Amino acid sequence: MALITSTANARVKQIRALRTRREREQTGLAWVEGIRPAVEAFQLRAPVDLLVVAPDLLTSDFARDALDTARLEGVEIMEVTSAVFRSISDRDGPQGLGALVRQQWLSLPDVRLAEGDRWVALASVADPGNLGTILRTCDGADAEGVILLDSSTDPYDPVALRASMGAVFSRRLVRTSFEAFAAWTRAEGATVVGSSDRATETYREADFGARTVLLMGSEREGLSTEQQTLCDRIVSIPMLGRSDSLNLAVATAILLYEVLDRRETVA
Repeated sequence: MALITSTANARVKQIRALRTRREREQTGLAWVEGIRPAVEAFQLRAPVDLLVVAPDLLTSDFARDALDTARLEGVEIMEVTSAVFRSISDRDGPQGLGALVRQQWLSLPDVRLAEGDRWVALASVADPGNLGTILRTCDGADAEGVILLDSSTDPYDPVALRASMGAVFSRRLVRTSFEAFAAWTRAEGATVVGSSDRATETYREADFGARTVLLMGSEREGLSTEQQTLCDRIVSIPMLGRSDSLNLAVATAILLYEVLDRRETVA
């Protein structure tokens, strides 16, 4: 296996270009950097086109063992110098391992709700860090996945990937319009639960239904009037101090684990 020493190498240039959302959407690819996310992609059978390793930077025995397994399974591995790896890295201290992965999306009409299912729908979430954290929370609470509405940010953005800690590969992803989402929730018999600081019913009091979709508004505006109209329930999270709201990812986590607690209590 020849060691890649040039930052002008075609594959290296392709990976570097994936820093932009436009390139990611045009190619359907994403660059996943770091030992934990890259190994998660491989172990969870995400469609990995290529593993990139800088031997001089890689010090983890765990990562080396994962690479050995990948070789045995026929995954393509490209070795590069530390300088080349740093040219494609967006980290201050790169770990020397990354994966070129094909994005995976579900079509909303293909998603069917079963009793006990829990989804999060995000209306125009703007912060990729929030999105990645919500994906990680969905994994922790064993929710099915995330439905991204309209102009929401990209779950394959490097910041979102880092925050998700590999959960982007274990959860299901859907991208659709609000209009299509509204029709789908009615057809599937979902209980749509929104959040607002003006709601009179707290999240502890609400009935989340047997097929739950948490509809969370944008960080800046919250849920619009149209989005609130779709909701079967709108709940509040009590704020006892001076702050009048929580971070989007934190609020979503509280509601997800409340729904999980209800499911486990019933079971």
